[in-house]
Amino acid sequence: MKLSTKGRYGLRAMIDLARYSEEEPVSISSIAARQDISERYLEQLMGLLRKAGLVQSIRGATGGYILTRSAGEISVGDVLRALEGSLEPVKCAAFYSEKGCTASGGCVTKYVWQKINESINETVDKMMLDELVRESRIMNPEGELENPECNA
Repeated sequence: MKLSTKGRYGLRAMIDLARYSEEEPVSISSIAARQDISERYLEQLMGLLRKAGLVQSIRGATGGYILTRSAGEISVGDVLRALEGSLEPVKCAAFYSEKGCTASGGCVTKYVWQKINESINETVDKMMLDELVRESRIMNPEGELENPECNA
């Protein structure tokens, strides 16, 4: 499974938002500056996250974005699915169609894809944003972008 920039940047933005929106809404420009993400791209990501019910926009001079639930109630899986869609490594017809695929009767690999999918979902659904915020504060107490060349 390979995540697109939507998933990688969106998760970074959500961790940033969880870290800084406890007191007041966080502006797109401040997230963009800390995370080295284009404001225009970040606006698109926030639109997807808002549509998924994970963030709320607050209008006005002191407006910005806030989480709709506590960071302890939002999983990495929630964020990635909102931005990437399904996290399945393979779209196996054996699981989605009554007929299955032409090889489904003797196909053993479908169990491989199912186990990988279960493992991915279990992992990302157990990791919550508050965990990542705590880790972020340990690794980077100043809150600035740690490594601008990091693609994650």
